[in-house]
Amino acid sequence: QVQLVESGGGLVQAGGSLRLSCAASGSTSRINSMGWYRQAPGKQRELAATITSGGSTNYADSVKGRFTISRDAAKNTVYLQMNSLKPEDTAVYYCNADYRTTPWGTRDYWGQGTQVTVSS
Repeated sequence: QVQLVESGGGLVQAGGSLRLSCAASGSTSRINSMGWYRQAPGKQRELAATITSGGSTNYADSVKGRFTISRDAAKNTVYLQMNSLKPEDTAVYYCNADYRTTPWGTRDYWGQGTQVTVSS
């Protein structure tokens, strides 16, 4: 299993930037991919960005060109650089790990969430 600890959320004005970090510990060699999801009040949790162990990235259309996901394999840490933030980016951001439990099965692990608030 793995543990995920997020940091870096906060309050920022529209147009500003924030960087989120997610440090993984435990059986990190079994992580297939990591990502960031977000959940705004009254809405479902949605994908923001993911990165595989091979470095391939995927972004939601709403964040493309503004957010960048990256990783430091040596530190087992994933980052989300968020630029040109908009009020609609306000949400709790959750770190996710897709963890290989068996050769044919996976499960999700989640961090505790970090609040990002963008004021207009």
